[in-house]
Amino acid sequence: MIGPFLWMVATSLTTQSQLETVGAGLLPDPVTLQPYRQIGEVFPFWRFALNSLGIAVVSTVLQLFTSATAAYAFGRLRFRGATAVFLLYVATMMIPMQVIIVPLFIELRTLRLVDTYAGLILPTIVSSFGVFMLRQAFLALPRELDEAAFVDGAGHFRVFWQVLLPLVRPALATFAVFGFMSSWNAFLWPLVIAQTEEHMTLPVGLSLLLGRYSPAWNVIMAGSALSSLPILALFVFAQRYVVRSIASTGIKA
Repeated sequence: MIGPFLWMVATSLTTQSQLETVGAGLLPDPVTLQPYRQIGEVFPFWRFALNSLGIAVVSTVLQLFTSATAAYAFGRLRFRGATAVFLLYVATMMIPMQVIIVPLFIELRTLRLVDTYAGLILPTIVSSFGVFMLRQAFLALPRELDEAAFVDGAGHFRVFWQVLLPLVRPALATFAVFGFMSSWNAFLWPLVIAQTEEHMTLPVGLSLLLGRYSPAWNVIMAGSALSSLPILALFVFAQRYVVRSIASTGIKA
């Protein structure tokens, strides 16, 4: 699994002449940073990166809010049909994006949100997986916490915000990693909805780079290496929360 990443980095540090040499080795000789300097010249890489970063951050924050509130309702409130609604909600995970992408595009075109940041973000602000995951975290907490808070005069919002939410921070951090990765790496929906370079994200931009500069593999690999750095940094930062979340909740049904 590590091999492709090592090959990507090695290629990004290799000169174009060495890549075109028959029988050249895997390791770059000499090592060059020219592809990384060239990446900003051949296409607006940093604009695409900022688009991806902004969309991923906003989408992740909104997913945390919608998933946490829905998970609290499914996990802590008792209402008629809760189980049926939850199962129906979770069943949407079995529907691939390719099935709904055409009606979703028509809907956003009707709302005049094609080629806008709102059109890129709106379909990603909810996550059935996030609701399922955070619901399991809420279910792992004893109900005596809720009852004690209600006795003290707290309402549902205060119980959710001040009592339960701080206790599921590892699960929130874990889902934040998943949500950010999903939004950062998204390709199909941004490819369909973003029609100008102003709103394109980094994966779509890298695909344009491949089409325009297909022989320049060192430049393409340099762009790919840079695009993987935010995900790597996020995982390193949140790794302890991921482990703690799995250990505490078990992610069990």
